[in-house]
Amino acid sequence: MTGHDFLKLMPIIILAATPLIIMLAIAIKRNHLITAVLSVVGLFAALFAIPGAKYTNGDQVSNLFIIDQYALFYFALMFLATIVIIVPSFQYLELRFKGNREEYYLLLLTATFGSVGLAASNHFISFFLSLEILSVSLYALVAYLRHQNDGIEAGLKYLILAAVSSAFLLFGMSLVYSQVGSMQFKDVINFLSQNGNYNFISIAGVALMVVGFGFKLAVVPFHMWSPDVYQGAPAPVSAFIASVSKGGILALLFRFFAEFNIVQSRPLFTIFALIAVFSMFVGNFLALLQSNVKRLLAYSSIAHFGYILVAFIAGNAQQQFKGVEAATFYIVSYFITIIGAFMIIGLISNEEREGMEMSDYRGLYWRHPWLSVALSAMMFSLAGIPLTSGFIAKYYILASGISTKLWTLIIILIINSALGVYYYLRVTVEMFSNVDAEQKATLISPNVGILSGILLAVLTIALVWLGVYPTGLIGSIQAAMF
Repeated sequence: MTGHDFLKLMPIIILAATPLIIMLAIAIKRNHLITAVLSVVGLFAALFAIPGAKYTNGDQVSNLFIIDQYALFYFALMFLATIVIIVPSFQYLELRFKGNREEYYLLLLTATFGSVGLAASNHFISFFLSLEILSVSLYALVAYLRHQNDGIEAGLKYLILAAVSSAFLLFGMSLVYSQVGSMQFKDVINFLSQNGNYNFISIAGVALMVVGFGFKLAVVPFHMWSPDVYQGAPAPVSAFIASVSKGGILALLFRFFAEFNIVQSRPLFTIFALIAVFSMFVGNFLALLQSNVKRLLAYSSIAHFGYILVAFIAGNAQQQFKGVEAATFYIVSYFITIIGAFMIIGLISNEEREGMEMSDYRGLYWRHPWLSVALSAMMFSLAGIPLTSGFIAKYYILASGISTKLWTLIIILIINSALGVYYYLRVTVEMFSNVDAEQKATLISPNVGILSGILLAVLTIALVWLGVYPTGLIGSIQAAMF
């Protein structure tokens, strides 16, 4: 490995070294606060190493990774998201878990390492190894509160279904390799561009690989694990799964198909279009039926990734603002809102349970006005209400779809966006409802720490800022794209 390769890999190296340093610290003395601080310091160090990697010549690192501006953009996004998740995690674990808490951060950092590896992967081997590092870490994180039966059940479901999806993924890779003779993304895409409509085995292989992508993104029909895992996992872990975990998969999916026009490949266009359509309808209709806020967010996330697939299908056809750029803006907006929503769920918790039920939020405005305003902003952004980042994100998704004349998908997206407004506003209406003294005695009192409150304020300001002035982020995304 050359010196340039070393500098390119420095953010990943620092991220990989941080769990090792924490393990040495744990071996000397267990301390929850020190472990959390070391985790945040390690992530900031990895974040500050990104400019050095950006201005180092050469993007390709061996045959496995490509550390270009696109990968570094997702590195920064995932590092920042994990930092934001770690801060409320400390308070959450102090409140709800009496066992050893330090291993939680080891698993979270390892899962982040897997997601970062996905964003930089350029080869089937690095793709699969990164995916398994992410998955194995999530198995334990989902079931980390081992005294809760829901968490153990959710972890077991995730383990079984992830193992099955990995089998599909490997089988698909083997079929593609049998036809292409290479595991490099570029070689695979070149082969599909020339033979994608006629080679049944290669198309079947890619279709099987889509099962692996679909499971991690929880899109229909690979979505059944999502509500149970979101409900059973600790709230900060649910936030990580909904954001960093899925962000890594999307980053890899965009890179894999960067040079491939899906619209011109009838088999792949049909596969992704059907997944997008069913994800939007199934996700929104099932979310309408939920009284559990975590399950509502799980089903709504299925719909949101259906929206993102519309821009993904549009690809790079639009010259002014491409589909992948629109999808990336949507991902950033979704990171902000979903992490903020789950952070608030974690703050409305006590030693016995989380504030998951809709009734737990009744009258929240009269008990904690600032928290209810923040959660309302998150719900408005997810619904795509103007003056929030979610509105701008959906606008760009629509623009990318219109540019490639995906009229059917656009109409379906608009209909489903309207459906989503209803159940997001249900949460907001519940918060502003009146409660009598008897009901008030049964409600959970929010426990908002200073750092958590500051982070929540930053997230709320960010989603409003991006809704009013998105130009800065759009410029960064356009500079980082292929």
